[in-house]
Amino acid sequence: MKPLYSLTILVFGLASAAALAQGSRPVVTQDANPVAAGFAPERTGNYSAGMRALSVVDDRSDRALEGLIWYPASASEPTSPDFRSEVWVGAEVAREAAAANGSFPLVVLSHGMFGNSRNQAWFAASMARRGYVVAAIDHPGTSTWARDPDQRRALWERSHDITRLIDFALSPEGLPVQVDPDRVFMAGHSLGGFTALTLAGARFDAARLERFCGAHVGEMVCGIFDDWDIAETPEDRKRMGADLSDGRIRGFAVFDLGGTQSFSEESLGRVHRPMIVFGAPIMNSGLTLDIESRALVEALPSGSFRYVEPATLTHFDFFNLCTPGGYDLLAREEPGDEIICEHGGAHRAAMHEMILDEVTAFFAESLH
Repeated sequence: MKPLYSLTILVFGLASAAALAQGSRPVVTQDANPVAAGFAPERTGNYSAGMRALSVVDDRSDRALEGLIWYPASASEPTSPDFRSEVWVGAEVAREAAAANGSFPLVVLSHGMFGNSRNQAWFAASMARRGYVVAAIDHPGTSTWARDPDQRRALWERSHDITRLIDFALSPEGLPVQVDPDRVFMAGHSLGGFTALTLAGARFDAARLERFCGAHVGEMVCGIFDDWDIAETPEDRKRMGADLSDGRIRGFAVFDLGGTQSFSEESLGRVHRPMIVFGAPIMNSGLTLDIESRALVEALPSGSFRYVEPATLTHFDFFNLCTPGGYDLLAREEPGDEIICEHGGAHRAAMHEMILDEVTAFFAESLH
């Protein structure tokens, strides 16, 4: 089974950037106006997007957490692309800029399988321009550059990573910007969406997953979890099935998650915190929408979520924009992987604007 996205794709052209440290259910179909291919959408807010490297400082010496933060900075700060790549379009940021005055809501961001803190840089920078602080870390074991099998097997640690990140962000000396502890949100893509569900209160159910995989031989998530030895021992089952929720998170944005069938239906029925769930009906990633995002919102309590399923959304539209030559370059260098940049210009930019508008409106509503 080929990985969902290869190491080459995720790090191609990013070496210089890495030195700095992707009942009823309402269906929303939104056809946004296209913008020029190859350029990041720039819906100007009141701020520039400041950006700095992030290192979580706490008492865990066995699992270092590194990443990036984006935050509101003065609109007059000079900006430049946050990275340069032959495949990906960077977001405009003000590196090391002073933070704007005020206390801002925090969004913690969890990347997908073998991704990294830059995968949703477009989202983070745009949210910063809209007045949010966004903090993203590379999850050890399941990130682009850290794939240790033991850390990968300990999948519960992803949830702990986010709790540690929030602890650090809310500490007096944590971030170079003031964060409002009563306005903490989370967004996660793919495996990051799975992580978000655990922090919302969903509980891993090894027995349910085994029954499901026995009846759905060849399902992608089953193969991944089996390959990673998830919940193979009694001790690991206990840790995976524990309550990993974090009550400080006020609302969640779940971007085309995988792993829905590993959660107990009972626990999903008790997730009452506000959640906006995006499902991608163009199923080009190996995920099956009927057993993932659609199944999730069927199991969530009525009235606790908003479900968004635009007709042309793909799993890879949650990645950064692709350059005009990115598709052809990948087709030459990694045949088959060019699918990640299919319609990665104007169409993806329109999807980004829709996602940003939906998420910011939902987060604002969840505070009332």
